[in-house]
Amino acid sequence: MATYKKRGYKPKTKKEKEEIVEDDSTTAEVFNTLDEGASRTEEWAVKNQKYIIGIVGAVALVVLGYLGYNKVVAEPKAKDAMNEMYTAKSYFDEAVNGASADSLYRMALDGGEGKYGMLDIINEYGGTPAANQANYYAGMAYLNLKDYQNAITYLQNFSSDDKMLNPIAKGGIGDAFVQLEQPEEALGYYEKAFKANVNDFTTPLYLMKAARVAIDLGQNQKALDYLTRINSEFSSSNEAKDADVLIGKVEASL
Repeated sequence: MATYKKRGYKPKTKKEKEEIVEDDSTTAEVFNTLDEGASRTEEWAVKNQKYIIGIVGAVALVVLGYLGYNKVVAEPKAKDAMNEMYTAKSYFDEAVNGASADSLYRMALDGGEGKYGMLDIINEYGGTPAANQANYYAGMAYLNLKDYQNAITYLQNFSSDDKMLNPIAKGGIGDAFVQLEQPEEALGYYEKAFKANVNDFTTPLYLMKAARVAIDLGQNQKALDYLTRINSEFSSSNEAKDADVLIGKVEASL
């Protein structure tokens, strides 16, 4: 094995001379190997430069195409969709306020005055934020029109992280399942609704609805847990007023 020698050191024995020759030979071999590897890489790059340029160009086209699509197509489409939805949203808001509700909900769905309804927005502007919101409005409109299956379909197609709309949409699906006499499904969605976001409005509301359905299903301990949570965490809510009475009934049945 070769040993370390200081710079300028002159070998004194034949063995030391052989070690230095061996070190020089090994070093030269390493550099030769690196040179050969670099040369092969350069040769491969030259030989395949057309393919490399083609791949780089294809990637660039994809990136530019994506950016161009967003700028030229997606963004204007999303803006148009929001503009188109204005009238349908106005019909929906008027219906919520109670004036000729059924006909206004229907106009919110189908459109009026030559303007798109929520169903048109969904069909014509799929994939846009407006189409997603239109699923919510369509689902709630159908729920109010007592078309519960369509209510479920459209509300399930709606997705949002909004602190109010998200739990209300899930709660709306629960309401529809109650009307369709599918309490197990209703309970599941009410639980999703009160877990979606904790606030003083939707959380006690859907805890109470979940508790009532749980009682109907004979799941009294679950109902008691939900009612107790209303009393302890949301004592100032409207639901807390009924929670005490229901707690007494549930405890008596356990």
